[in-house]
Amino acid sequence: MAMPTPDQRPASDAAEPAQEPRNPPNLTASTAHEVGDTWLGRALRAVFGGKPGSIRADLRTVLERAASETGFSPKESAMLWNILSLRERRVADVMVPRADIVAVQKDIALGELLKVFASQAHSRLVVYDETLDDTIGMVHIRDLIALMTGRAAEAAAKAGDQPRQPLPTGLDLKAIDLAMSLSAAKLVRELLFAPPSMPVLDLLAKMQATRIHLALVVDEYGGTDGVVSMEDIVEQIVGEIADEHDEDLAPGLVRQADGSYLANARASLEDATAIIGPEFDVGEIAKEVDTLAGYIATRIGRLPVRGEVVPGPGLFEIEVLDADPRRVKRLKIYRSPDRPGGSAARPRPAGAPASPGEQPANPDPTKASTQP
Repeated sequence: MAMPTPDQRPASDAAEPAQEPRNPPNLTASTAHEVGDTWLGRALRAVFGGKPGSIRADLRTVLERAASETGFSPKESAMLWNILSLRERRVADVMVPRADIVAVQKDIALGELLKVFASQAHSRLVVYDETLDDTIGMVHIRDLIALMTGRAAEAAAKAGDQPRQPLPTGLDLKAIDLAMSLSAAKLVRELLFAPPSMPVLDLLAKMQATRIHLALVVDEYGGTDGVVSMEDIVEQIVGEIADEHDEDLAPGLVRQADGSYLANARASLEDATAIIGPEFDVGEIAKEVDTLAGYIATRIGRLPVRGEVVPGPGLFEIEVLDADPRRVKRLKIYRSPDRPGGSAARPRPAGAPASPGEQPANPDPTKASTQP
């Protein structure tokens, strides 16, 4: 068979360089990208179609197709999507909020520290001085166990010269001073600090380089906003990671026999709408907050108290079943026949402050309002 001459080659081939070196010297990052785009990008476009573009855009196009066309399983597609979207995520998107941080004071006794580790099922705890805004580091449970084991083994070795029955494990646990403070034991390790706007990928790279897997999120004034672990970042790719010590969490919203819904205040507005129905539409507030607790606080301009009933969207009302001075915990959502316009609300419990712009139920015209 006769080989085609250069003039007889297809136009696409003719447009390419006549010859490329097989082993190009000094392969830089930009050159590697060009090579990858030439081969991988061309292969993706040949199989799935599309115009020339970045590999990232090509992969997004592929993932938008049906699983039978891409060859990726649903889990693989989900992980690839998560990886692609991780570049846009910031530390504030993945952090554990301040109200949920488990922390200990630097002078806590080792015995009490053991109890905290046992009850919270965390391997690392934040350590602070006076308040959580004065964080000085973290403590790892492995360091605590190593200290206790070392002290017990040392005491057992010293007692070995005395005429007594040897300890079966070679550890004298009675010699451990559980009243010793954490600071005196010198178990506090360094942790990282990150602003809320820091890209998640940058923090992940910093954790890998420093081998410190816990970062405190601080605001512009140096106050504590939250905490991020390496596990929190990895979960953005692979999904929720639960181990043997994690308790099964109750669903965010559960429908009751009477048609109402019991809800975790941290349930997302998106989940609430999906479960309750499209009539549970919070409107523009969804652009400002993500959770039911955030919706309530934005709607009334403050944190509600236990027992208070807050007007919800449309015909819905939201009753606060459990709350403390820092956060709302449990809610009950139901339709109210007394709110055809969706604006009326049931009376607040005694002691609950009024919402901004809200008038008292029985205002006294002889007294001036103290509402700012």
